Amino acid sequence: MNTLQLAGAVGVVTAAVALAACDDGAGDGQASAALPPPPVTVASPLVMQITEWYEFTGRFEATESVDVRARVSGYLDEVLFEDGQIIGKGQVLFVIDRRPYQARVEQLKAQVTSTEAQVELANSELERAEQLVNNENISRSTFDQRTQQKRAAEAALDMAKAELREATLDLEFTQVRAPISGRISDSRVDEGNLVSGDPNATLLTTLVALDPIHFVFDMSESDYLGFQRAVDAGQLMSARDHSTIVQVRLPDEPDTETWPHLGNMDFVDNRIDQSAGTIRARAELPNPDHFITPGQFGQLRLPGSPKYEAILIPDSAIVADQSNKVVMTVTADGTVEPKVIRDGPRYAGGLRIIRRGVEPGDRIIINGLMRARPGGKVDPQPGTVDPPSPEDPVSPG
Repeated sequence: MNTLQLAGAVGVVTAAVALAACDDGAGDGQASAALPPPPVTVASPLVMQITEWYEFTGRFEATESVDVRARVSGYLDEVLFEDGQIIGKGQVLFVIDRRPYQARVEQLKAQVTSTEAQVELANSELERAEQLVNNENISRSTFDQRTQQKRAAEAALDMAKAELREATLDLEFTQVRAPISGRISDSRVDEGNLVSGDPNATLLTTLVALDPIHFVFDMSESDYLGFQRAVDAGQLMSARDHSTIVQVRLPDEPDTETWPHLGNMDFVDNRIDQSAGTIRARAELPNPDHFITPGQFGQLRLPGSPKYEAILIPDSAIVADQSNKVVMTVTADGTVEPKVIRDGPRYAGGLRIIRRGVEPGDRIIINGLMRARPGGKVDPQPGTVDPPSPEDPVSPG
């Protein structure tokens, strides 16, 4: 084969390879065009009547708390309770040696009797003096002296009676009684010890009321302002109104959507703490079984809106796009169209309230978001957004 024939053969082979390459490229393009759009599940938003809630973390506190102290001094004779038991109001807790105080009462009773006799004598002498002074048998100065003696005797009687009342109180104070009903702590002083009364009264124990119980929490300034706006608009009752219902749960409540303890707001502070930007608020809850203990943490939710028709979608259908929240919708021809939304608080059942950006008729991708690309085609499969179950209440009513 000469040089000219070799060159021609190479050209033919090169052309064949190029043609084959072109044919392969065309085949790949046709194969790519033939792939079906990926399937995704779409559903319209759930539209239902709801109540929004503010959620707060706080701590339970006793409605009443008392440091039980001695009011008189003496040796402790008896401790009449078991540590940690439930105590009724007026129940005797401690007994201080009563004998010195009983003796003082008897002494003052005798003094009152003696002073009463002096008053009787002064009255009799004054009556005789009145008759004699009228007959001018005694001087006027003597009559005045008898009058003064009567008044002094009456004053002495009043003083003796006051001292007797004070001594009787001290005798009563030797029995230290529970000022409130509730759970008592342990005894801080054992029998036989000397306890002191006022002014350095000995702390004997502490007592806290358990039913009802308070829940105290801090509300941010922005939440408080939003709540007040709704109150001024007539949409909500004031948090200072005891008819405002709240829901509370303990940290170990099994279902995160369940709020089993109901109560009422009973106090909002009169100023905002400038250092923290919060205002202190309080609710009152019944605690008949004494299960909740002062000092425990808990969570509370407070109605933040009246009932209204809200748009809800699954929280998992929302994606973050830099500073925006976005949902992927599907148009009638199967094109993915992203929509920027403004979302609200989380709702029961894994749903999220949508403030703006979604219409009730939109078809939102609720499953298969990883296969959806803005502007791309998808194969929409019908789905539904399920409402919360009846076991997960969203309002007190």
